[in-house]
Amino acid sequence: MPVPESPVLALVAGEASGDLLASMLLKGLRQRWPALSAEGIGGSHLAGAGFDAWWSSDRLAVRGYVEVLPRLRELLRIRRQLGDRLLGADRPDVFIGVDAPDFNLDLEMRLRQGGVPTVHFVCPSIWAWRASKAAKLKQAADHVLCLFPFEPALLARHEIPATYVGHPLASVIPLEPDRTGARSRLGLPPVGDVVAILPGSRASEIQYLGERFLQAADLMRRSRPGLRFVLPAMPSLKPQIDALVARLGLGGALTVVSGQSHDALAACDVTLIASGTATLEAALFKRPMVIAYNMHWLSWQMMRRKHLQPWVGLPNILAGEFVVPELLQEAATARALAQATLAWLDEPARMAVVQARFADLHRDLRRDTVQLATDAIEKVLAG
Repeated sequence: MPVPESPVLALVAGEASGDLLASMLLKGLRQRWPALSAEGIGGSHLAGAGFDAWWSSDRLAVRGYVEVLPRLRELLRIRRQLGDRLLGADRPDVFIGVDAPDFNLDLEMRLRQGGVPTVHFVCPSIWAWRASKAAKLKQAADHVLCLFPFEPALLARHEIPATYVGHPLASVIPLEPDRTGARSRLGLPPVGDVVAILPGSRASEIQYLGERFLQAADLMRRSRPGLRFVLPAMPSLKPQIDALVARLGLGGALTVVSGQSHDALAACDVTLIASGTATLEAALFKRPMVIAYNMHWLSWQMMRRKHLQPWVGLPNILAGEFVVPELLQEAATARALAQATLAWLDEPARMAVVQARFADLHRDLRRDTVQLATDAIEKVLAG
């Protein structure tokens, strides 16, 4: 089947990290097909790439089981309306679901059954705690674009076509980040220790992690009065975070910025960070970290039963060992977070070892992601 000269692409990016990945992919696809049109669900990064967002990806930014319940009816309505539209007047040549498997896989199944070719970008973590997703993924996706090199062989066992494309951020993030330039852009002093605080990009994460992360920063500040902090906030969450900062009296030591998470990671010496895609970004910036997470206790119990590995943080999963500490649920107290973060600053030799591990990881993940992904998508378009 001939590939259209100006293909119509439908795409769903479920949150900030997916929005960034999708925008990088879309720019590459436009190099192959300059007249390509793209529409669906996305955020500010996709909007900057000329994407027509019917809904904002902020509407899908929720994590956990109990936490999703108040939003479930809305999410199901959006998915149903989107599916109706894509199988009706706005039928695309191909649909690409970027991460967000709980939303995208059911949508992809419906579209594929309706004759729309489907691609899933970012293999669901069936190797960590989503083993049950493999059967659904096989029904949902004509092809899977994988970020990590071991994933295609794993998917092949389930007869799921897949291509390893590397991680696009590994090509964008420099092997040697410009700490001085990043500090200048953020208004931070060129010398002295800086801690980046990244409590997450979802409202629920700020609810469960925001205050304890900032309490940890307060404890660190009291222990080391010269320590500086930077917190990159999603613009929609910045008022909530600003209120917490003001209540704890951290204004003089902590700088809250809108977005600029990459500048924050480049500028810092160590980061206190919520488990998720951002931990891999921190590793690509070669930054030692303390990974933490907290959620509704019932959601945590449900997730624990599905967990297949002893690690939850991507840097530890990819290394196959605890190269950085993880403090989860009741272990993630402000005092424990502060102590674990300060411990990095007291052990420069330990910092150097983990930075070398992260540099090796960076080189392993560096591929021509956009070219490889575009080639795979073109084959799907060709049938």
